[in-house]
Amino acid sequence: MATITKGPVRGPQQHIRKTLPVLEMSCAACAVSVESTLKYTPGVFDASVNFATQTVAVDYDPAATDLPSLQQAVQQAGYDLVIEDDEEESRRQAEAARQQHYQSLTRRLTGAAVLSVPVVILGMFLMDLPYANYIMLVLSTPVVFGFGWPFFVNAWKQARHGKANMDTLVALSTGIAYLYSAFNTLFPEAWHTFGQAGHPHVYFESATVVIAFILLGKWLEERAKANTTASLKKLMGLQPKTVRIMADGQEQTIPLAQVQAGMVVQVRPGEQIAVDGRVQSGQSFVDESLISGEPVPVEKTAGSPVFAGTLNQKGSFLFVAEQVGGKTILAQIIRRVQEAQGSKAPVQQLVDKIAGIFVPVVIGIAVLTGIAWLVFGGQQALPQALMSMVTVLVIACPCALGLATPTAVMVGIGKGADLNILIKDAESLELGHKVDTVVLDKTGTITVGKPTVTDWYWADGVEVSTVSGVLRALESRSEHPLAAAVVEALTVPDAALSGFESLTGRGAKGIAGDKTYRVGNQRLMDEEHISLPDQLSQQAALLRQLAKTVVFFADSTQVLAVLGITDPVKPTAKAAIDELQQQGIEVWMLTGDNEQTAKAVAGQVGITHVRAGVLPDDKEQLVVQLQREGRVVAMVGDGINDSQALARANVSMAMGKGSDIAMDVAHMTLISSDLLLVAKALRLSRRTVQTIRQNLFWAFIYNLIGIPIAAGALYPSFGFLLSPMIAGAAMALSSVSVVTNSLRLRFIKL
Repeated sequence: MATITKGPVRGPQQHIRKTLPVLEMSCAACAVSVESTLKYTPGVFDASVNFATQTVAVDYDPAATDLPSLQQAVQQAGYDLVIEDDEEESRRQAEAARQQHYQSLTRRLTGAAVLSVPVVILGMFLMDLPYANYIMLVLSTPVVFGFGWPFFVNAWKQARHGKANMDTLVALSTGIAYLYSAFNTLFPEAWHTFGQAGHPHVYFESATVVIAFILLGKWLEERAKANTTASLKKLMGLQPKTVRIMADGQEQTIPLAQVQAGMVVQVRPGEQIAVDGRVQSGQSFVDESLISGEPVPVEKTAGSPVFAGTLNQKGSFLFVAEQVGGKTILAQIIRRVQEAQGSKAPVQQLVDKIAGIFVPVVIGIAVLTGIAWLVFGGQQALPQALMSMVTVLVIACPCALGLATPTAVMVGIGKGADLNILIKDAESLELGHKVDTVVLDKTGTITVGKPTVTDWYWADGVEVSTVSGVLRALESRSEHPLAAAVVEALTVPDAALSGFESLTGRGAKGIAGDKTYRVGNQRLMDEEHISLPDQLSQQAALLRQLAKTVVFFADSTQVLAVLGITDPVKPTAKAAIDELQQQGIEVWMLTGDNEQTAKAVAGQVGITHVRAGVLPDDKEQLVVQLQREGRVVAMVGDGINDSQALARANVSMAMGKGSDIAMDVAHMTLISSDLLLVAKALRLSRRTVQTIRQNLFWAFIYNLIGIPIAAGALYPSFGFLLSPMIAGAAMALSSVSVVTNSLRLRFIKL
């Protein structure tokens, strides 16, 4: 999307790599067609189409070709490129075109469904109704040549390039069935000329139902692709549109695109940080869960680094911009997610590949059938030849083939929803059963994702009911991120304070009655010369060994209480990890937290493979490393910092209480955030894939048996000929059997 990277000059050639939106792509075969078209265009070194984001990255020589020439080449192949230089305008045009296509598809699906219902009723139950054929002709015409017209256009595009796909099957079968039925309706006596008795049959319902079902599948696909695009928009939305800079002592507001390295940027409470840099003056806490995934905001003072997209808390500060534009960590996350969301092979793509062979074979069989009847058919040669050819094409209708995958996927998705597992696409159902390695983020996935007071230890003789109100009052006024955990844990009312002072980096103190109380870390206790009873000292040491944050509450002379604060492990985490390991799946844990905390959490849940202190790039690289070792990796996370790894993994799952970007990038969302659902999701994947394979098997077996019979293979030995009407019924039966088999998924127990 107007993203330009200039490479080195190699001899007389110059390499320019540009990412452009592609329009009019409807399937994986379209992406292959656009890619091959550009690769064979003079002046193009390489081209890579990303079907998920509807873009193509083109590496070309500007001296040999230009963008209008590339656009013209793609247009001749039946597609289009957006070649605007302005990135925002390019994205806007592409989004407008996709929205228009989605609305058109919705109208076509609605129209086809509404008109198909009466056609099916007339064709299956009221075929003897006066003028039934004419009514079906009137209702079917807009379905086939109106709502289904793009299938014929796409089939023609494929034919021009010597290819065939599911659109070819749809166009051939529905077109032949319609034209044959229309001829029989308008000229019912024509067959009598050739000695054919009775009234010829019509098959309008076959044509309309096929188009309606295929449109439904494409509509669902467009919705999934729209969700993928929305995830990138949300990431981009983390960047503010304007930035306040300090220049010559004056505050100025400028667009984000004009910020340059070296500028001094001002950040106020509650604002998003615009670019990467380093604090010059001021102090605050910044929520960096975008980068680290950890829930506790990080203190920022002079010299501390800050990152684009992170959220400033209560303080304000000035920082010097260091990395701007595409060099910020947020921009790199956006770019990595966009790259990793490339088109992966769904089950339906296998059907398209098979269709490329299946269609020419069916056409060839139909032609050979007609020739054979013309040569050996005797007096009935011509009508038998035409009827046998039509019967072959009708019985080879791709309805069962087209329904085999989407019906199983839809039922599997519904079953998952019942289990609190939201599944985005067929790809995750295809690959989930192959997963042998699960990578888990720590915070929010294995742990709750929120600091909580887990341990309280009071000194002997302390009147807890009296001083706990003082502690709550102090923490209520404190700006420290952990203070909220203490306030939430205490249910007593705040005591009255006559004085309060926040001690940066140490804690806080205040006066209640005639005493001064303090709450904070070990450093504050040491500076104030507060004594620590042996009992509490031992408990504090134990808490540190468990990687918990220790908070001290004291009066003027001694520590009154020691608190342990941590992000607790979810109740079902250990059971879930045990279940995965029992299935032979290797489990890894990743975290941006320190190694001591990581090992403590891993020990509680039984994980031996741990990586601590990792950034978003590190998480993605581990997934890539495992994939290079031949593993099929499932990534489970909940934060923006997990989005790169989620997008790169073979199967990705997001916690339902996590960030929007994580849920949008992931293939599955676990609504209840229960880790036990991970194993259930993988088992559901296995059962769904089994059903898809069964459906495809029966769909192809049906054709392998039905096509020879339709061609007249049984006539020489048994004198049996299959009429087009029976062929239409057999086609419908095959569809029903596929749907019925898929519905069995609703009743399985996981």
